[in-house]
Amino acid sequence: MIRTRKAEITFARLRDVPPEVIIAHMSDPRVGEHMPLLTFDWDGAEVAKFVAAKEECWRRDGLGHWAIFSNGDYVGWGGFQKEGQEWDFGLVLRPDAFGLGWHIAAKALAFARADQRIPYVTFLLPPSRKNLGALRRIGAEPVGDVDYDGARFLKFRLATS
Repeated sequence: MIRTRKAEITFARLRDVPPEVIIAHMSDPRVGEHMPLLTFDWDGAEVAKFVAAKEECWRRDGLGHWAIFSNGDYVGWGGFQKEGQEWDFGLVLRPDAFGLGWHIAAKALAFARADQRIPYVTFLLPPSRKNLGALRRIGAEPVGDVDYDGARFLKFRLATS
């Protein structure tokens, strides 16, 4: 279990994470429990496509998903990805780092508040996620249900300015 106290959270690019680390992370069945779009097995080719897609977001939008580290250890990936005109925030952690979620989200949302390109952030959560109180506590408002790549998600929006 990754300790949440005194965790120094840092962000880097996914291209800097060895593919086998991402494969191990994304192949853990606990990671896929709330990821309805995760319908394939991770291997070197999938990681290469995944990292290339995330790098394309960085090239196109100047921002994208990060590799996330706690005290120097890879704990997952997430960040902001532009979906149409909206900046969507996503976070996918290793199971032993699930407790770091709000600590990481707070750092990422502070980044969003300081970035003039991001007037608000959206969150897409699968209906299997039942504990949504933290989103409401930070001021995120429900927008409704949306279909994304054939899966239903609950959409929330949080003003950052």
